[in-house]
Amino acid sequence: MSLTRSLISCSTALQTLLSTKQFYALLTVCCCKLSIFVFAASECFPPCGFQGKNAVYNCVTCKYDSCEFPLDCPVKEMQVEENNRTRMMCDVPFRLPKNVEVVWRFAEEVKTQKVTLFEDVTTGVDVLYSIPATSLQHTGTYQCEIYSDGRSIVRLYFYLTVTPQVAVGHTELQEVFDLCLLPGGQLLPGSDDGPPSIFHPTLVLLTVCFTSVLLVIHLSLG
Repeated sequence: MSLTRSLISCSTALQTLLSTKQFYALLTVCCCKLSIFVFAASECFPPCGFQGKNAVYNCVTCKYDSCEFPLDCPVKEMQVEENNRTRMMCDVPFRLPKNVEVVWRFAEEVKTQKVTLFEDVTTGVDVLYSIPATSLQHTGTYQCEIYSDGRSIVRLYFYLTVTPQVAVGHTELQEVFDLCLLPGGQLLPGSDDGPPSIFHPTLVLLTVCFTSVLLVIHLSLG
């Protein structure tokens, strides 16, 4: 009889404990501490991408919460001189599934994230997109989209600006021409020191400057 009473008393005390707010608060704290230890590797990496396997553990609901980042990453700006090599890497800070498909697209001459403006360039598993020799027609936005089992995970954007080689040459010739002239517009005088030469320094400088002017005019006219 006393054993039965003891069991009933323990059961009542346990029910009272389970119904108190302090018990649930203590349980929540323990749950959070345990989740920090067990799920330390499950983090969200901003600012973009669907990271289902890296969802954060919610201590209140004891469930995983999605990172809830947008698929589209911010546009990364790149600048390169004409005829130089360009490389773009479709890389993300979070772990990707084993079987992924990578699609590279291109929107010519615009900086955009509007999906309808892009045209497919390559499809496969290559996360690296390389242009051996860039030209002006390569100016625009490149999109890299990663899929897993037909579902989009993330979209990266690269806006590429190509500097014409003519403009670079024009600047260099202009610098040479400026060095040939003094502030007053006079040619640099020749030096009287040193052995005589059949090429007078003034004539040499005049020839260089005249040639530079012709090249600048030619490049300016296209």
